[in-house]
Amino acid sequence: MYARLTPNELITYFAQLYSIPKAEYEARKKKLYDLLDMHDFQNKYIGKLSTGMKQKVSICRTMIHDPQVVIFDEPTSGLDVITAESIIQLVNDCRNEGKTVIFSSHIMSEVDLLCDDISIIYQGKLLFNDTMDAFRSQMQAPNLTAEFIRRVNEHKIAAV
Repeated sequence: MYARLTPNELITYFAQLYSIPKAEYEARKKKLYDLLDMHDFQNKYIGKLSTGMKQKVSICRTMIHDPQVVIFDEPTSGLDVITAESIIQLVNDCRNEGKTVIFSSHIMSEVDLLCDDISIIYQGKLLFNDTMDAFRSQMQAPNLTAEFIRRVNEHKIAAV
């Protein structure tokens, strides 16, 4: 992101890159700014924003053109609870709108809440790839986090 631009300038720039009509842009911007609570810092320089605020701007920049495929890589990492919840809501909205969502997270409660399918990749190896229901039915540990750790440790032992 460009430190000398404001969120408004950056979001406008990306909307123009995608040739989004002004009315459509304004409606999307309002929805995203409301959801991500960006109104208070929309005219501050990005270089002066906190990590969480920059994360919100980055997500807004990515979503302004209403993509059908969205990749969220650790979108709530290092964020406060309220901001993280807003981002989880955005991911869930995308899912409910029928978008293809790829969601990468180490927070298994988020994975459990948001994912229909799950893949576990450890050191470049695919350890599991199926539905969440299939994963749950095969679990030997009491919860998703413990099962994830069990599978990784099982892989480590098998690799030795």
